[in-house]
Amino acid sequence: MFQAFGYAPCKLCLWQRWPHAAAIVIAGLGLIVGWRVLPWLGAAAAATTGAIGVFHAGVELGWWEGPTTCTSGAIGGLSVDDLLAQINAAPLIRCDEIAWSLLGVSMAGWNAIISFALAAIWVMAATRRA
Repeated sequence: MFQAFGYAPCKLCLWQRWPHAAAIVIAGLGLIVGWRVLPWLGAAAAATTGAIGVFHAGVELGWWEGPTTCTSGAIGGLSVDDLLAQINAAPLIRCDEIAWSLLGVSMAGWNAIISFALAAIWVMAATRRA
């Protein structure tokens, strides 16, 4: 959605999309076959993307390091050639910078909040009496 506004996704943003896609597939299967286990799988998918969102928000806030492929690395002790190679190999999109926020919460944070709310809805669907 935010790509339409010029915000390209980083590696962790892309990781967060996979469980969302799984939840959509699970919901479609649930509508077709109606298996009672599917809402639990949907809850697990939503909780997974929520957990990745928490991890991503922690990376953005500097609480812990993210994957080395999408965060900055140390430059101390590097030769000029090594530093230039590191700069040229660096990704354009970084996971450790907040690209957009609302009310002090980044996109990753909002993904976590909304995903955990969706997980709760999935659990309510799973425990609902037919």
